[in-house]
Amino acid sequence: MACSAADSPPAIVDQTSQVVDGQSVPQRPAIDFYRWQEDWSVLADPRVPREPGDALKYIPLSTTDPDSYLSFGLTLRERFVSIDPPLFGVTSGQHQNYLLHRLELHADAHITANTRVFLQLENALAPWLSHPSPVDANRLDLRLFFLDTQAKLGDGEFKLRVGRQEIAFDLQRFVSVRDGPNVRQAYDAIWADYENKDWRFTGFTSQPVQYRNQTDFDDFSNRHLTFSGVRVQRRMSATSELSVSFSEFKQDNVHFLAASGNETRQSVDVHYNGTYRGLDWDIEGMHQGGSIGSKDVDAWAFGSLGGYTFSDLSWTPRFGLQWDAASGDHNLSDHHVGTFNPLFPNGYYVTLSGYTGYTNFIHAKPSITLNPLQKLKLIAAVGLLWRQTTHDAVYAQPDIPVPGTAGEGGKRSSTYAQLQATWVVSRSLSFDAEFDRYWVAEALRHAGGHDSNFFELELRWGW
Repeated sequence: MACSAADSPPAIVDQTSQVVDGQSVPQRPAIDFYRWQEDWSVLADPRVPREPGDALKYIPLSTTDPDSYLSFGLTLRERFVSIDPPLFGVTSGQHQNYLLHRLELHADAHITANTRVFLQLENALAPWLSHPSPVDANRLDLRLFFLDTQAKLGDGEFKLRVGRQEIAFDLQRFVSVRDGPNVRQAYDAIWADYENKDWRFTGFTSQPVQYRNQTDFDDFSNRHLTFSGVRVQRRMSATSELSVSFSEFKQDNVHFLAASGNETRQSVDVHYNGTYRGLDWDIEGMHQGGSIGSKDVDAWAFGSLGGYTFSDLSWTPRFGLQWDAASGDHNLSDHHVGTFNPLFPNGYYVTLSGYTGYTNFIHAKPSITLNPLQKLKLIAAVGLLWRQTTHDAVYAQPDIPVPGTAGEGGKRSSTYAQLQATWVVSRSLSFDAEFDRYWVAEALRHAGGHDSNFFELELRWGW
């Protein structure tokens, strides 16, 4: 699926390897960010050390095929959030402290080595949060339910997945599982993939799931919101890859500052990433055409991350630079819409605070990453933010215009400092913390906004 969790919380990995009688024993799988990617068939090997609960991690379905089994698991995430205030205080000056609780239970039935059914239920609550949105709370619903199969086809491998599933590409700038909020994004989709040597071809058609929290199992999808595309990837070297994608996004009855009506956007995306010795890079550009009501769309976005890691120095410091931009609308009253739609963005990409959306902005962010311990990662960064055009608004995550900012003078919107810490305690448990401090500029101050703080502390446990 060309999924990547590069800018999401890391998988909880067991670093221990064992050798028995001169032979390497298969390692237990990581507790993955995508639970459906785990392979618990290693427990068919009696040499793999057992842990409590393994009787439910590997239940054989066949006496002759070790790859035919049933596995159960769960993921618990508890996040404390303090935001002071939301949306820079433009619509409300109230400081909010609340908890985001998310519990996911799954069953993974491998019928054969090549065919399986995956089911996941989700319970998401937001205690102490006033007026939680559908992405904050979803008491009980079906999160994932899909059938997938794979088979050899010529010199390559063909994969097909049908049902409610996750779709994410690369750093998830524009197509993500949206792990930042409490309710992750799923897609009712048909997804196909063919991989042959250095080439990979992907096609999908989907109705993104729309969330409600009125009754249990009331989430839905329909033809009023669709997202489909094709993608070609080419491995350029052992450590670099180039991809080109074309997608179409349709949504009925939308409202932008410059237009309202049914929205159709065709997007062309080019992405190149890789590593070379201590250097790493990730570069992506997207152009959007189409229409909203009677107006034509002409929008664009660019994203880049790069850095260098000094692996021979203590704490293995990595110095990074992030540079991003996305178009706004230069004339809200003409017959064109220049406001970029970030589609399904990942909140982790800029900050978890949600203060910054990937629309009408220019973003520069130097950073340093340190690893004082093997399982402890620290990140410090400073972000500088401008509007691409002052005729359009300042936008919050994902593409919410801050009231009163469109047309206000001053291109710079804010400056922020970011501190992050991730501690992987064990293969089942990790902690994460983030603090963001935003200093707002002229356009936000004129709209009634002021300097703002965000803090989160997260516990993540998987079994």
